[in-house]
Amino acid sequence: MMINITFPDKSVKQFEAGVTPLEIARSISPRLADDVLAASINGEEWDLSRPVNGDAELKLFKWDDPEGKHAFWHSSAHLLAEALQILYPGVKFGIGPAIESGFYYDIDPGQHQLTSDDFKKIEDKMLELARNKEDIVRADISKADALKLFGDRGEEYKCELISELEDGHITTYTQGCFTDLCRGPHIPNTAPIKAVKITSLAGAYWRGDEKRNQLVRVYGITFPKKKMLDDYLALLEEAKKRDHRKLGKEMELFAFSQNVGAGLPLWLPKGAALRDRLEQFLRKIQKRYGYLQVITPHIGNKALYVTSGHYAKYGKDSFQPIHTPQEGEEYLLKPMNCPHHCEIFRALPRSYRDLPLRLAEFGTVYRYEQSGELHGLTRVRGFTQDDAHIYCAPDQIKDEFLKVMDIIFYIFKALKFDNFEAQISLRDPEHKEKYIGSDENWHLAEQAIIEACAEKGLNARTELGEAAFYGPKLDFMVKDAIGRRWQLGTIQVDYNLPERFQLEYTGADNQKHRPVMIHRAPFGSMERFVAVLLEHTAGKFPLWLTPEQAVVLPISEKFNDYAHQVAAALEEQDFRVEVDDRNEKIGRKIRDNELKRIPYLVIVGEKEQEAGEVSVRKQGEGDQGSMKIANFARLLAEEVKKSINQ
Repeated sequence: MMINITFPDKSVKQFEAGVTPLEIARSISPRLADDVLAASINGEEWDLSRPVNGDAELKLFKWDDPEGKHAFWHSSAHLLAEALQILYPGVKFGIGPAIESGFYYDIDPGQHQLTSDDFKKIEDKMLELARNKEDIVRADISKADALKLFGDRGEEYKCELISELEDGHITTYTQGCFTDLCRGPHIPNTAPIKAVKITSLAGAYWRGDEKRNQLVRVYGITFPKKKMLDDYLALLEEAKKRDHRKLGKEMELFAFSQNVGAGLPLWLPKGAALRDRLEQFLRKIQKRYGYLQVITPHIGNKALYVTSGHYAKYGKDSFQPIHTPQEGEEYLLKPMNCPHHCEIFRALPRSYRDLPLRLAEFGTVYRYEQSGELHGLTRVRGFTQDDAHIYCAPDQIKDEFLKVMDIIFYIFKALKFDNFEAQISLRDPEHKEKYIGSDENWHLAEQAIIEACAEKGLNARTELGEAAFYGPKLDFMVKDAIGRRWQLGTIQVDYNLPERFQLEYTGADNQKHRPVMIHRAPFGSMERFVAVLLEHTAGKFPLWLTPEQAVVLPISEKFNDYAHQVAAALEEQDFRVEVDDRNEKIGRKIRDNELKRIPYLVIVGEKEQEAGEVSVRKQGEGDQGSMKIANFARLLAEEVKKSINQ
């Protein structure tokens, strides 16, 4: 029996039934067979060594493809588990997925206490096993047999997972002496794994439930070449230097206090000024596009979030309700802004002439993140979203969507996020129960996003199952200066909240109509955005944004008065300038202020005072020579203009 295999270039070749993707790759080129790590058949992930028995559209993936890395790291997680099983008899296993950079495995170590001292031993064992070139073999297994297999081994966590699976859809993968419950796919064998690094240990509650056992999460990463690992470790060192928590402290931007509460950032004066400039930057853009600013409370009646559907979905992630004993009501710290904006829409009669109505707010919201997941400004319990909701007629959706895309593109350009990707996040058609709203509304919303991306020529990838529970969205992932991906801006189309809140406007036909809602947040949250921007720029912000554009350093206290005169002259032209008149040597002042990433250091002494000049040093470039104060002011003005318009 022959089958037809369609390749990405649309060419079709015939192969005998039962051929595997790896054999197909080998028939094309032995080199391709060596490089290929993963495959998909008709859009479904597929093991390279799994036979194909029907006509199929085949895609092959290498290391440079996300699918290739995912399969490689997923198999590496199994290799880690095999090594742990050998080194620490009696260890029990939870889950071990691939993640964006590497993999992890959650384990119950039992009597063993893992520390960083064990990393080298684990790495060596993984490499030893990888060199055995162990085949990774897939097997279908019944639910009863799976429960017996893992039950006999005392794998209580695996048995819990198996109990929730449907019989006939359970598979295991085996390499060497290790067998794991897994749906795959995997690379054919362990041979391509040539470099291993165990990166960290962390605590993780089983299934994310803090009432369940706390497991040990072992993180690692692997590569097909040793040099790749060396490059990755160098990248980690650079990332440590750029850590926003470290930079935020050095630059005096924000702080945390256990007396205030975990995950609740305190913005220091310089950080508050930075945030304010970002907000004013966006307010100016929004005004140009016809947005109206609104303000809503920090709390809301629980019934509001029950109506919106957010409480059913995210109630467990909210802070506990606030009870009012006199009235018997329940309030929540505001977990999101959109229900409040729906009530603003309902506050007045609306006509088609009012649409599109664009409501914007820098609204602070609160989510109860588990303490182990908090991380600087990127994962907090209180954060401010640059939120806006656009209420429009159905025929206005695409035009409004395109305008929001223009805003996001402008912001990314101004802040030098030149390298970004877009993802169209759609509903999973196989699990519609996870979403609210009719099939018709979902289809209309998804089509609007797809058409807008096509019109902009935006090459966005599509991901099923990544939509919000109330509607599809377009997410923007930026790559920072050292290649890490961050999810920032998002645009979402929502037919469902207007329905749930019974929002209406009077149309040109004098009949009542339901508006469509577009959710939009170019920054995402001010906290996360500042963290990403700090790490992207290594604290060297564009001159228009930086908290202090220059600091004046008198060589000795004799020149303090002149230093303040220079600062005053620059401040009159709206530049942000400070004077460092501490009783310290000039070398110490220079070092301290360079550590704070001040763009320009202005040094003044006897020569400068007599000539009415300043000696200028630029961050990262050193001495720029002496110049008149007016000339330095022009230099600053030109750089500010260039930094925001380029």
